Amino acid sequence: MRRVYFIPNAITALGLACGLFVILKVNMVERGFSSYQLLYSSTVLLLMAALADLLDGAVARIIHAESEFGAIFDSLADAISFGVAPAVLFLKHLSLEQETGLSFFAVIGAMLYALCGVLRLVRFNVKAMEAKGHAEKQMEQKRHFTGLPITAAAIAALSPPLFLASPLGTTLIHLEPTTEALLLTSIMIILGYFMVSKWKFPSLKALHFRIPSFQLVFFTVIIAIFFLYGILHFLPAVLLILSWGYIALASILSGIRLLAGKKSKTLEDFEPDQDDL
Repeated sequence: MRRVYFIPNAITALGLACGLFVILKVNMVERGFSSYQLLYSSTVLLLMAALADLLDGAVARIIHAESEFGAIFDSLADAISFGVAPAVLFLKHLSLEQETGLSFFAVIGAMLYALCGVLRLVRFNVKAMEAKGHAEKQMEQKRHFTGLPITAAAIAALSPPLFLASPLGTTLIHLEPTTEALLLTSIMIILGYFMVSKWKFPSLKALHFRIPSFQLVFFTVIIAIFFLYGILHFLPAVLLILSWGYIALASILSGIRLLAGKKSKTLEDFEPDQDDL
């Protein structure tokens, strides 16, 4: 392996370390520890892992250090950080009594989420290998994702319990423990389905803005200020709105495509895949 490959793989390792730390820390927490503090700190760490996941590929492309080792390493890191860690954190947050029907249902939900996340990564890698040497297929993969990306799924899985446990959430919404467990478990199962589904989800790489550079910079700064303010002061609400807003947007676009019919050219990019994967 060339020395230059160390940089993107080190970034991937940093993201993996964040995911592993969440898993190990959750198992060391004693009963009675603040659930909100645990969820908040773990969410911040997994957001760092998501940032590392975004950077490692970009850095590898910039310095021409892409490799099969890096691709496999990145997928394994994603499986742990965004597949296993949210599932473990979900079960720790519920803290259900063992050997009950509700606890069994929660474990099934966590297992389905993690399993579907791994299957989604496998399908992504297979499609990436098939697209090598085919410029059209590579451009298609950049425009959208087939199935909910596991990083987005992890944020969507963590944001509801984080919001419900937050001071704002406890003020606005009051749920019985059983109701909350049923709701959050159902969300995990739904997210698992979205990850392995053939539904199309838009990619940020497909966004193109044709406006003067000064206006672009100005509006980018304004949006960044509001976003950072929201992250600092309203992290649970911001994550809940962004993650589920993204899922809602993809569902609406795919629904419009289905209603339009295959003969229509409306939102062709959101036609569900018909292949075997």
